Amino acid sequence: MKTLKDLITEIEACQLCADTLPLGPRPVFRVSATAILMIIGQAPGTRVHESGVPWDDASGERLRGWLGLTPDVFYDQARVAIMPMGFCYPGRAANGGDNPPRPECAPEWHAKLLPLLSGVRLTLLVGGYAQKYYLGPAAQKTMTATVRAWRQHLPRFLPTPHPSWRTTGWQRKNPWFETEVIPDLRRRVQKLVG
Repeated sequence: MKTLKDLITEIEACQLCADTLPLGPRPVFRVSATAILMIIGQAPGTRVHESGVPWDDASGERLRGWLGLTPDVFYDQARVAIMPMGFCYPGRAANGGDNPPRPECAPEWHAKLLPLLSGVRLTLLVGGYAQKYYLGPAAQKTMTATVRAWRQHLPRFLPTPHPSWRTTGWQRKNPWFETEVIPDLRRRVQKLVG
């Protein structure tokens, strides 16, 4: 079995889907054998691709707000692992959003990384791609239904919507997320890493 350091080096040099990435490969993730909270999102956007810092955008600010974490704690990879479904920016979709995460990425790397991150006690599944991949048949038909059933996936997983600007409207239509999920999420996260 490879060491975590060796695997990180291998992922950073990944060329698996280089031919399909408009900005080329630049895997953006942070992991540590000591992390106790894992955040699995979709894939980096253009700003994150440029900076190389996960969640370095407005979505990250919203996510940190949901978690009640300062950037110092959020980016402390000794406590928080950040691993998207697709490690590289997948390009722009015709509808103006980003393309889905590359389908090759998670099957290639997640199963190799997870055994080396054995200290993780809670994994946030941020968005539908992570929820479908990790919850399988336990995921509901929609992301909203999956997040509404959040208690069913504890203590290992806690599903949330993706914190993009589009979530503002979603939160207005689903006030239970603000009143039920976020307070419990903050409590759990503070207990682990606060």
